Amino acid sequence: MATVDNASTASVPGANGPVWAALLAASIGGFAMGFVVLLNEAGVFAAPSLYVPSGGVSGRTTIAAVVWLVSWGVLHTTWKSRQVDPRRVRLAMMILIGLGLLGCFPPVWRLL
Repeated sequence: MATVDNASTASVPGANGPVWAALLAASIGGFAMGFVVLLNEAGVFAAPSLYVPSGGVSGRTTIAAVVWLVSWGVLHTTWKSRQVDPRRVRLAMMILIGLGLLGCFPPVWRLL
């Protein structure tokens, strides 16, 4: 029976990168949702309707989910064995979440 070397697959002690990668990726996904909604409302980009009863919202949420998953994969791969400064990531998260919420807020659409 073959043995598995767990030392090569174990996480690095003190590395907080994977946690912050997941949190920042979620913020990026939220920003992507607001951005796609804003583009759709401005008439610049019409997301495809992937499920007819729900209309274009199915395409918008799918695009945001793909952006979230891709950013999570890239950030996790980049930060998996790193100690990341939480202050900078938290600031970026707050900005991205705020902009994502603004993009989904109907009174902002009227400003276009």
